[in-house]
Amino acid sequence: MYLVYFLLWVIFNGQITLEICLFGIVIAAVIFAFTCKFMDYSLEKEKKVLRRSLGFVRYTVVLVKEIIKANFAVIHMILSEREEVEPALVSFHSDMKTATGKAFLANAITLTPGTITVTLEDSEYIVHCLDQSLAEGMDDSVFVEMLTKMEQD
Repeated sequence: MYLVYFLLWVIFNGQITLEICLFGIVIAAVIFAFTCKFMDYSLEKEKKVLRRSLGFVRYTVVLVKEIIKANFAVIHMILSEREEVEPALVSFHSDMKTATGKAFLANAITLTPGTITVTLEDSEYIVHCLDQSLAEGMDDSVFVEMLTKMEQD
């Protein structure tokens, strides 16, 4: 949060000089101290937010990579000589504890081409896959692994 306060100070000033940076360091420290004292914030919470932010960035990178891979798999499926696709409904259970983690997993599945999360009840997912090959390993995918780790942090 301290860095956010400092960056806001620099952005609002519109230029970077030594004087502005020194005043920004002091003003950001005062605002951060106020936040810690009166808004129940601490350096431990700051570290936790930073860890979660880094985890979320990693998750976003993996999500984009998986979306690109799935795009190529679906393109290959469409352009291949194979006559029929074999759609499938897959049901699997997730050990995620929070509703946010469950929703993130459902959205990651839906964002990945060739799969759509049909229902999510408690921890039971039903996913429609464009082809049986896309259904393999869904319950232990990289998304489940990363989101479970992020929940524990």
